[in-house]
Amino acid sequence: MLEDAVSTKESQYERITHSILADLEQGVAPWVKPWQSGAPVSIPVNAVTARPYSGVNVLTLWDVALRRGYPAPRWLTYRQAQERHAHVRKGERGTTVFFVRSITQEDEEGAVTRRRSILRTYTVFNVAQCEGLPAHLQEVAVPGAHEERHGAADAFLAAAAADVRHGGDRAYYSPSQDVICLPPFGAFESPGHYYATSLHEHVHWTGSEKRLSREFGKRFGDRSYAAEELVAELGAAFLCAHLGIEGKLRHAEYIGNWIVLLNDDSRAIFTAASKASQAAEFLWSFSGSTSRPCR
Repeated sequence: MLEDAVSTKESQYERITHSILADLEQGVAPWVKPWQSGAPVSIPVNAVTARPYSGVNVLTLWDVALRRGYPAPRWLTYRQAQERHAHVRKGERGTTVFFVRSITQEDEEGAVTRRRSILRTYTVFNVAQCEGLPAHLQEVAVPGAHEERHGAADAFLAAAAADVRHGGDRAYYSPSQDVICLPPFGAFESPGHYYATSLHEHVHWTGSEKRLSREFGKRFGDRSYAAEELVAELGAAFLCAHLGIEGKLRHAEYIGNWIVLLNDDSRAIFTAASKASQAAEFLWSFSGSTSRPCR
């Protein structure tokens, strides 16, 4: 029988959850902040490896960058800065990010008998906190103007080949019919709003038993609906950032439910962010691109 166990300090979960709850209780979803700041939108990446951060790390690094005014979404460890003959400025405070390491045990025949997931933490610094780094690591992207239709987003959505039907005045995914329904493009207040909404519904689409078969089990009970909406919201935010879309996310109607969910379970945001990253990865796999949003 397989066992999933998480070895970690509960305070790590609580610290992140309390920070997000503080924003939600002010009526603001933290993952919407990058779109409200006026800065270019992108997924945080490691400055050295260019590997995107994923899951709850995206939310944490977005929040810290916004609060401290860091213009570039690139981060690195103290050692990585040293290896590039640079240094972190004295007095700068790092940001904790999380890494899950999976450990398996096998029997004599090679069958997996036990699986554990251990949460590790390490500290990263934004490139703005460093001195002596190469200039290209500190460059800040300038957002470009998009036409009414966003070519990259249209191509991305078309590649998934979901059954999308336009018409009416509601946006939703119907699991029984496996259909995404959206109002016409012109009915949205902006192109970005259309794409953010479509991506939100496409994340719901990935949860079908035909695809990722996303379930929340007894742990969330009657809060499963709120958890699924949180996954869809985060997944849309991650994909908007990767595609460079400044879209209006649909968070306001769910904030009350999310506050209850996170108060009940300090690990819920970690689970939702992880499943959102999985959904974004799944959708990105259809595009054939080697550049993934949330590895």
